[in-house]
Amino acid sequence: MPKTKKEFEAMLAKRMGTTEKEAAAWVDAYTESLIDVFKTGAGVTITGLGGFYCEARRNGVAFKFNPSQRIRKVLGWSSTYKGD
Repeated sequence: MPKTKKEFEAMLAKRMGTTEKEAAAWVDAYTESLIDVFKTGAGVTITGLGGFYCEARRNGVAFKFNPSQRIRKVLGWSSTYKGD
């Protein structure tokens, strides 16, 4: 079952040692910044998480996510990740 935004903000606040209000501001800023990048047609690569990008297609735009090796390992997919 997916986490709600509120649940994610609570997890982030705990990890950062801050308030849920502060974590919510970070989540909102992060989300809006990603959207701004995607509006330009560019992608974003976040080390440890993966790459997000838009691909132009004949019938519109496809949004793609290429998970990092670390995520692939966590999910049990083939990976060369040696950490953890």
